[in-house]
Amino acid sequence: MSIAVVAGNPKPKSRTLAAGVLLAETLTGSAPDLVIDVIDLGPGLLSWGDPGVADAVAAVVKSDIVVFASPTFKATYTGILKLFLDQIPADGLAGVHALPLMLGAGPGHALAPELLLKPVLAELGAITAARGLYLVDKTFAEDPQLPAYADRVRPLLPIPQGA
Repeated sequence: MSIAVVAGNPKPKSRTLAAGVLLAETLTGSAPDLVIDVIDLGPGLLSWGDPGVADAVAAVVKSDIVVFASPTFKATYTGILKLFLDQIPADGLAGVHALPLMLGAGPGHALAPELLLKPVLAELGAITAARGLYLVDKTFAEDPQLPAYADRVRPLLPIPQGA
């Protein structure tokens, strides 16, 4: 079983990235196998065939579970995450369990992961049995929703018992 985190924040090493990693660690009890801070892929996201982007996509589609994390921008996920998702071929996430995670300044966009990010992941073929998770960006690390969410979705994922 492998778990990856894809964080689509325009700021490197963001709270979004930290929240994605924290969710992966809470689910499995260990660090994620793969962490992609999409902003680090740079201008290669703007064209087709960039080797760094292709390698990142290939690693993601081989993962069993992927946390796709984004801050809430203009009530939806970021353009930088969209650029990465556009590089994934049709049904490229087939067999991958995808968990949409979004952070925002307040509860006003709490349905964004479920209504906006989850459908894109499903369109790419991902298994999206679990609801999306929305957390307030300044308090995500202490938010009791995160461990409760992990407990709720763990049975839906290919995580070995005892993790």
